[in-house]
Amino acid sequence: MAVRILESLPADYRQGHFIGRAQSPDGPCVIGIVNGVIHDLTAITSTVAGAVARRSFTGGPALGPVDNGLPEGWSLLTPIDLQSIKASGVTFALSAIERVIEERARGDATAAAAIRTQLEDKVGAGIRSVVPGSAAAAQLKDVLIKEGMWSQYLEVAIGPDAEIFSKAPTLSAVGTGAPVGVRSDSHWNNPEPEVVLVCDADGEVVGATLGNDVNLRDFEGRSALLLSKAKDNTASCAIGPFIRLFDDNFTIDDVRTADVELTIEGPEGYLLEGRNDMSQISRDPLDLVAQCLSEHHYPDGFVLFCGTLFAPTQDRDTPGAGFTHKVGDVVTIRSRKLGSLTNTVTTSRDAPAWTMGIAAFARNLAARGLIDRI
Repeated sequence: MAVRILESLPADYRQGHFIGRAQSPDGPCVIGIVNGVIHDLTAITSTVAGAVARRSFTGGPALGPVDNGLPEGWSLLTPIDLQSIKASGVTFALSAIERVIEERARGDATAAAAIRTQLEDKVGAGIRSVVPGSAAAAQLKDVLIKEGMWSQYLEVAIGPDAEIFSKAPTLSAVGTGAPVGVRSDSHWNNPEPEVVLVCDADGEVVGATLGNDVNLRDFEGRSALLLSKAKDNTASCAIGPFIRLFDDNFTIDDVRTADVELTIEGPEGYLLEGRNDMSQISRDPLDLVAQCLSEHHYPDGFVLFCGTLFAPTQDRDTPGAGFTHKVGDVVTIRSRKLGSLTNTVTTSRDAPAWTMGIAAFARNLAARGLIDRI
């Protein structure tokens, strides 16, 4: 799917500063957008991770105004490269309840509706009213244990420790316009529209972008130990279109109040619309970053999915079966300050193979005389 840069950027792009990546005939390039003009930063910094580490976001030859798009033969890539790709889960009350539903339904979508009603009546109000890790949360936990309603998902929803996991290998994410994959043997799955924070090695957030943390509800519902299989598959991590860098016009407060919209357009004419309201997140984004950093080291920095409020329950085909993807679905995630991320659903089996890992990337940069610019 060809995506024009102008269509992917937010309306106020001339007031913002963006950094990303593009595939040129020679290999991946780092590009920046400032004052509505695209610049090739590759000769200054050959990786986005290096640009973040050195705060090297300007310079390089101009490729032209955004209106003209990329040069002939160039295409957008995901805006990250060497960073670790991390994600936080169950950060919204609704998503916590949906994870418990998956667990109790053992991954069976047809059993979810009745369980949803029961859990919402007994757990919904309480989980929305407490601060994770607080004394009130501990009291709610005791009550739910006595009622037989406790779950490992509720532990990370209201307990002191957030769920932080590795979403995908370094360099495996796809960008806007690329196919996004679900496992061919999954029968209950959905997109997860999220804000993705971009951090340096010390955990300082330098900007944000959008992400689709594709999720297989049937796999994770059968066992939480299948989380990696539910989350990490070929083309199952989409990030883009660009990293919007923090400045006077875009700050962490814009992340805290972001309204992330989702549209799914099915090949059969199906339409589903949803949203992820970041103001309803249970844990502050900077707390999630601190928990991700923890006692860890990320020498090339990291990006962190913040979780989602969106959990589709609208039936698609069979009454009571809820939503699941079909091949050919067009998924668009957009936010006013971050632009739009658009991908077409395929299976991970049929998605283009991931071939440029760390070794291939390093060889490409070395052949271009750019290895010392990392």
